Amino acid sequence: MYKQGDILIIPIPFTDLTSSKKRPVLVLSNDYLSEGNLKVDSCIRADKIYTLSQNIIVKKFGEVNEDIINKVKDKINKLLK
Repeated sequence: MYKQGDILIIPIPFTDLTSSKKRPVLVLSNDYLSEGNLKVDSCIRADKIYTLSQNIIVKKFGEVNEDIINKVKDKINKLLK
């Protein structure tokens, strides 16, 4: 079971749907985790929200801490207002 803060790798289709590329996604849910790091500085696209089926998940890549999750939630709230 995947939890809030997990970073997963999933196939994201290109806009023309001819193929896809594996990309990281951040899980938002009711659970909290606080460990892990990424090898490079990364940006989270809070304007791209997906509901996905667990059967497309390639693997779990890592986890982010609660501070990052709160920043993402704040950004989403601002975008929705």
